[in-house]
Amino acid sequence: MLVELRVRDLGVIADLDLVIGPGMTALTGETGAGKTLVVEALELLLGGRADAAIVRAGASEAVVEGRFVADEREVVLSRAVPVDGRSRAYVDGRMAPASLLSEIGDGLVDLHGQHVHQSLLHQAAQRDALDRFAGADLEQVAQARRELTAIDARLTELGGDPRVLARTVGLLRFQLDEIAAAAITGLDEDEQLAAEESLLAQIGALRIAMAEARDALAGSDAYQAHAGLGATDLLGTAVSRLAAHEALSELAVPLRAAQADVEDVARELRLRAERLEEDPDRLEAVRRRLQLFADLRRKYGSNLADVFEFERASQAQLADLEAAEETREGLEARRRSAVGLLQEAEERLGTCRRQAAPKLAAAVEAHLHELALSGARLEVRIGDDPAGSEVEFLLGANPGEPSLPFAKVVSGGELARAMLATRLVLSAAPPTLVFDEVDAGVGGEAALAVGRALSAIGRDHQVLVVTHLAQVAAFADQQVLVSKSEAEGRTVARVRSVTGEDRVVELSRMLSGHPDSAAARRHAKELLAMAARSGTAPGSSGNLQ
Repeated sequence: MLVELRVRDLGVIADLDLVIGPGMTALTGETGAGKTLVVEALELLLGGRADAAIVRAGASEAVVEGRFVADEREVVLSRAVPVDGRSRAYVDGRMAPASLLSEIGDGLVDLHGQHVHQSLLHQAAQRDALDRFAGADLEQVAQARRELTAIDARLTELGGDPRVLARTVGLLRFQLDEIAAAAITGLDEDEQLAAEESLLAQIGALRIAMAEARDALAGSDAYQAHAGLGATDLLGTAVSRLAAHEALSELAVPLRAAQADVEDVARELRLRAERLEEDPDRLEAVRRRLQLFADLRRKYGSNLADVFEFERASQAQLADLEAAEETREGLEARRRSAVGLLQEAEERLGTCRRQAAPKLAAAVEAHLHELALSGARLEVRIGDDPAGSEVEFLLGANPGEPSLPFAKVVSGGELARAMLATRLVLSAAPPTLVFDEVDAGVGGEAALAVGRALSAIGRDHQVLVVTHLAQVAAFADQQVLVSKSEAEGRTVARVRSVTGEDRVVELSRMLSGHPDSAAARRHAKELLAMAARSGTAPGSSGNLQ
């Protein structure tokens, strides 16, 4: 609740310190004395729009500070509005954006009347209010939505569109089958086949070359006829000539070795020529396999090692995707079940809201009639979606007039009383409720009803009300008088708590305009006594400094 409010240089307020207690506090005083400025100061403190025109003439800036206690924790909010430049906001002495004041203020204060800081103007707050009134079970819907969100997130992790996943799996299987069908025997099989293909393609030329080389080494009748003796014969002739002379015999030794080597080569040429046969079928088979390897390298890597690596990686990916596909099928089944459970939970919630809406409207209407809005109508409209998530409160303040959403109700007094009537039905609200213009156009028994209603709310919340009616002020736990006076040629607003005889005098003024009227004083005392009998003990629960 609001414990202390301090205002400096705001309009006619030069310096104000107000300590407020629990229960209901009434701000009273002559018209124009500055009562509404106190409410405007609170609105600034809660992130409202700042206008340099509110700064007191001659001052450089207006400053508003408020100390709140919520859940045993103290929060200090501050707002400074300079004549020039942008306003500044502070939370617990630290700079903050004005939006943060509004965010914090939503949980601390509701302003009702001509101001905009009212939680029940928002459809989300209206839906929450209906749910509290209906005792709606929101957890089933929330749990179903959490489950569905978790399943959708897991499905997204698995690769999104299942059709894309199926195509990917099919492609991987085709690629792996193609590689497996090649039955590659080793990383260098293509190199071995290339060498074999080169050999098979040159067999004819090789046979001719070997025959000619053999003839040149070993000699043949044809060769000797045209070219003379072979290399073996020539070497033999050279050896025999050298061996015949002892002085040259050592030179014959290496020639004998060379003659033996030549004979070995000639013999190898003959053997190879006998083994070497042309095989066009094998050549065609080798060329087909080499083309297969070329196709594999074009698709999967620059060499067979790359193809093997692609096969390994694809097998791992396929295993993951097949597991994911199996997981997806299970998740899809769970998702269908979750969607069904969510639909059922939303339909139950929607039924609960639709059944409670007319009951809430009737309960609020009954209080509206007590608060001098005898022809007023309250509608609680529910959206068409299964859960009825769109909830809107509409007020028809006068017979024959259309019902308008709370946020579009023009009359501040009518809206304030609608808020008051709603609060009487709904106990949940921020700790502090401020009502301005709540008694506009009200008098007599209706004014007493407004006072009783505010007093009743004050048992559970701190209530601050700006009022011109003694019938309302009499029900307050604390009454604060706002007055204007002149000091050093300047108009200054002052506040003080009135108790005892001073309070009787102020109520008399409010009743008749004549604080010294005996009749008015008797009436004032009767009002205080009646308020006390209603369960309120008028007095001072706060003080001014």
